[in-house]
Amino acid sequence: MNNPDFIERLEPSHRKLFFGLTSPTRIQALLDEIKYSDENANRCFPNVLRDGKAHCLDGGLLAAAALRRLGYPPVIVDLLPEPGTDDDHVLVIFREHGHLGAVAKSNFSGLRYREPVYRSVRELVMAYFEDFYNVNGERTLRSYAVPLNLEKLDHLEWMWQDAGVDAIEQLLPKLRRFELLTPEMIAALTTKDELAYRAGMLGTNYAGLYKPKT
Repeated sequence: MNNPDFIERLEPSHRKLFFGLTSPTRIQALLDEIKYSDENANRCFPNVLRDGKAHCLDGGLLAAAALRRLGYPPVIVDLLPEPGTDDDHVLVIFREHGHLGAVAKSNFSGLRYREPVYRSVRELVMAYFEDFYNVNGERTLRSYAVPLNLEKLDHLEWMWQDAGVDAIEQLLPKLRRFELLTPEMIAALTTKDELAYRAGMLGTNYAGLYKPKT
């Protein structure tokens, strides 16, 4: 990734910004500064920088490209809700000292960065369970997809073409998934209390919230 072709494909105004992303925490800080997009459209990461807006997928791919430049594999994990209750959520995972952490763009304050202290993908995913809720306060996380290394999809030009991001979005539902809860667990779930609900909605773009179908 530290090659001239990569550098030349960035607009000059974005090079300094992108090359200042020297750690996962700095990548997360940039994602936090970018406005959450309520549009039904995907952007490749240069267009995210151009427009200053992103949702979880295109923000995640920006993070994946930045981590890739630092030598991390560009790996994403899709978190999946009960169908019809919520959006899915994309994490970009990285490994430090044998443990996993994550960077993420989200409309909810609790669905963003996680320190690299988790021993497995499942353990990392469960660190998002309490903060994964919908506008009705229902805890909606149910499963996650097998990690996807985006290096295998370079032929889609996901780093440079909006259509490549669209193709990844279409691929995610086809990935093998792992269930997190039993039916008994689901039946016993409570809704978020008011304080925790409001804390997770800090800075939310309400126009971008998923409206449950049930």
